Amino acid sequence: MARVINFSAGPAVLPLEVLQQAQAELTDWQGLGMSVMEISHRSKPFIKVAEQAEADLRELMNIPQDYAVLFLQGGATTHFALLPMNLSSPDQGTDYLVTGSWSKKASKEAAAVRKVGIVADGAASNYMDLPDRQGWKLNPDAAYFHYCANETISGLEIHTPPDVGAVPVIADMSSTILSRPVDVSKFGVIYAGAQKNIGPSGLVILIIRRDLLERAPAGLPPILKYATHAAEGSMLNTPPTFSWYIAGLVFAWLKRQGGLAKMAELNQRKANRLYQAIDGSGFYRNPVARPYRSWMNVPFTLPREELDAEFLKEAERAGLTNLKGHRSVGGMRASIYNAMTEDGVIALVDFMADFQKRRG
Repeated sequence: MARVINFSAGPAVLPLEVLQQAQAELTDWQGLGMSVMEISHRSKPFIKVAEQAEADLRELMNIPQDYAVLFLQGGATTHFALLPMNLSSPDQGTDYLVTGSWSKKASKEAAAVRKVGIVADGAASNYMDLPDRQGWKLNPDAAYFHYCANETISGLEIHTPPDVGAVPVIADMSSTILSRPVDVSKFGVIYAGAQKNIGPSGLVILIIRRDLLERAPAGLPPILKYATHAAEGSMLNTPPTFSWYIAGLVFAWLKRQGGLAKMAELNQRKANRLYQAIDGSGFYRNPVARPYRSWMNVPFTLPREELDAEFLKEAERAGLTNLKGHRSVGGMRASIYNAMTEDGVIALVDFMADFQKRRG
């Protein structure tokens, strides 16, 4: 079977070059006669993989040395609870900006263990616009300010990190990490599930300013402490070794593409092409406020809901898969992460124009 053009929101498309390298190395990695999945995470060959992956990520993102880089488990959702447990005390408030499903879930998980203040909630716009900045209720004494850089479900993206003064900023960047350069020094913590722009699910990248590692309350079990994981080089327990290995291949691939500045050019070009096709059609519609449209996840609706099933069926026949929108939003959603080629976006735009011609 030929490979399809995969617009899945996650687990998402991976670079073909990376998949082919992993395939070639699957049963005999580095001449060891076994898979990378079959060797000890504490062996010299795997430690070399781990160290190279971290070095490449630091180079790609220009991560300062006063930040630790952790390769952890649990998916980003687990860290919705671990972050407040590590970075705040039971009597200290935390600030959350709610702009969609994932930031809402993060605030609810945090509220189970700490005091949560909702800075603003975009529910009035159905999470299609950012709440007016003048109405935000910031706590200057909060342990941190948390936001989701890109809401994968609704396609709302905050392109510039909010300025909240001296309060450390925590960003869930699961859908945007490595898609463009970011100034890491503006953040206390950046965390991301791997399954969008990094590699297979099961791995979380967490970049944390080292002084924040000391905040964890004394009674927190060591396995839950970021400081312990940092001290052990992310190997306090057996890490997700295959996901870590694939992440390293993706980082090397990104470097060969020219780094994050080049990826930003490509990603903006892809997004612009798709949004122009939607806006200029008079047939398709994107509901997100223009200043906050996502580069990575582009939802769109058709003029009549009864056309949805037909669109999806025909798209599938054309080799364009995983375009169904999330059930809470409806319509379609094209996720165009780093590994989605420009040709893939062009194929979608051409199909959309043809479908409109026949069904409009």
